[in-house]
Amino acid sequence: MEAHGRPCENGRLMSDVHGKPESGDTRPKSGEKYRTAAGFTAIKNGMKAQAGREGWQGAVAPAGAKPPWLRARMPGGGHYAEVRATVHEHRLSTVCEESMCPNIGECWGNGTATIMLMGSVCTRACRFCAVDTGNPNGWLDPMEPAHAARTVRLMGLRYVVLTSVDRDDLADGGASHFAACIAAIRADNPETAVEALTPDFAGSEASVRTVVAADLAVFAHNIETVRRLTPAVRDPRAGYEQSLAVLRLAREARPGILTKSSLMLGLGEERAEIEQAMRDLRAAGVELLTLGQYLRPTANHLPVHRYLHPDEFRALRDLGLELGFLEVVAGPLVRSSYRAERALDRNNAGL
Repeated sequence: MEAHGRPCENGRLMSDVHGKPESGDTRPKSGEKYRTAAGFTAIKNGMKAQAGREGWQGAVAPAGAKPPWLRARMPGGGHYAEVRATVHEHRLSTVCEESMCPNIGECWGNGTATIMLMGSVCTRACRFCAVDTGNPNGWLDPMEPAHAARTVRLMGLRYVVLTSVDRDDLADGGASHFAACIAAIRADNPETAVEALTPDFAGSEASVRTVVAADLAVFAHNIETVRRLTPAVRDPRAGYEQSLAVLRLAREARPGILTKSSLMLGLGEERAEIEQAMRDLRAAGVELLTLGQYLRPTANHLPVHRYLHPDEFRALRDLGLELGFLEVVAGPLVRSSYRAERALDRNNAGL
């Protein structure tokens, strides 16, 4: 999903489906097949070792150390420390911690976190994303809605982002499970706002409507990259137009809901292509946009074409506001769930 090569919006909630490799006692290496505890086969980090070699789109990973603006500050502070202690004490699991998100201190300190639903094995294999890929064969944790609600309560979250792997093995792509988790969280935590960062549900109108009908503050789906690069970056079952259609449908199905999307930059896109993608998202009714730097998660994934300077992100933010987005959060370390709770302010104050 987001998950994220960037680093991906990936992680686990309570039910860990990771298992040991088919032989030996060590964890599987990136690109290796292994058997999960639930009994199905998956590929660690999604990409086999021969995939994603250097030279894609003429790109060779920039030489030398990463630029200084990609160095995140160490998390700290009173509320962050309290939340982290609670997470560890109760063995809770969030995308924030498991994907080593650079913004964890700021988000947790402001009562926001991201939880991944439906396990940590995706049925798709996008070339930017380090989530494991495989076929869960319909596996779901029936206790996950209750676990999600408990996690939100114990962490004291004011705003929670629910995301998930793609689950093409399920008839509705997992939409009804998504809705059940939202309902459980809202019933147990009525003061907590919920954002659903969903897969595309293979473009299913019924599935999108199922999620949008839940008690949501924000419906999010990431378009990920520009039109030209989509076939090479995302799984063949995803699509630029399909993602736009999902976002458009969510807005039409519930006109009052805020809709949100995200682009990762540095994969070889041109400035004009970024601008066109932003216009396409506005035409689909999207009001909230995040822009961040793509970072290669493993050697088997797509290389970084270039690192964008913070000034470029600031210029794109200005353009987005001119195009009519309510919020544009843009920066090298921005991820699609960064300070997500500010969406409810409907302005850019403080970002």
